[in-house]
Amino acid sequence: MEKVNQSVVAKSKKTKPRRTPVSVIVSLLWIGIVVLIAVLANQIAPYQYTALDLPNRLAPPFHPKHLLGTDELGRDVLSRLIFSVRISVLVALGATVISACLGTAMGFAATHFRGRVEQFILMLADFQAAMPFLILSLSVLAFFGNALPLFIGLMGLYGWERYARIARGLAISASAQGYAGAVRQLGARPSRVYLRHILPNISSTLIVSMTLTFPEIILMESSLSFLGLGVQPPMTSLGNMVGYGREYMTRAPWIMFAPAALIVITTLSISLLGDWLRDRLDTGLQ
Repeated sequence: MEKVNQSVVAKSKKTKPRRTPVSVIVSLLWIGIVVLIAVLANQIAPYQYTALDLPNRLAPPFHPKHLLGTDELGRDVLSRLIFSVRISVLVALGATVISACLGTAMGFAATHFRGRVEQFILMLADFQAAMPFLILSLSVLAFFGNALPLFIGLMGLYGWERYARIARGLAISASAQGYAGAVRQLGARPSRVYLRHILPNISSTLIVSMTLTFPEIILMESSLSFLGLGVQPPMTSLGNMVGYGREYMTRAPWIMFAPAALIVITTLSISLLGDWLRDRLDTGLQ
């Protein structure tokens, strides 16, 4: 009788749904706020990010006209921060999607063709992993310029080798399970097999990888913009604001502190969400 009761208690513990951690809820709320700010930047910004207010230059926070103060040209820090969020989110989101699509396509190509094609793709992945991406970015941007589409495309090369290895390994595992081979025997084309049958089964792992790559791209964009090779004036980004604010760190620290704090909180929120998704979607950890 005691064994039966113990088994019932054990089953109830297994079926009890796990609560979402408070840190994940706060992270989701923060990410939602950041996305909302990026979408509604034109409506919620009190000023244009290029508008000058020279009489109130270097005004401290909680100024009657400028909540977060102004920079060295009298530009409203809050307005520049709002528009910087839009540019940084655009760059990070576009680059993450490009990286995921490119890497997944390369991984599927390596799985499908095998042989020399697979060796060539794996060689490219090893080269990408061995080459410091910051040095590669500095070389490309210094030679070709800093146009925003080029910058997003360059950021899209960051981390593609991770998706390629993940897609290749999971596609080989899916083929070994038999359902991919059964679909092929029914006459399905390779594109249909990979996109309609294999991709949905490995999408959870790819999504988790995207949540981990997204904050890394934000930090990479911020680093390049800080060095003056990222987003160029008159456009503004979070890294761009930090780069300009470092010269006034002692006299006006709020110019650099606001975008730096936003970068840290946003990347931390996305990282916490990625860790939680990994634990939820990985059946081996449950």
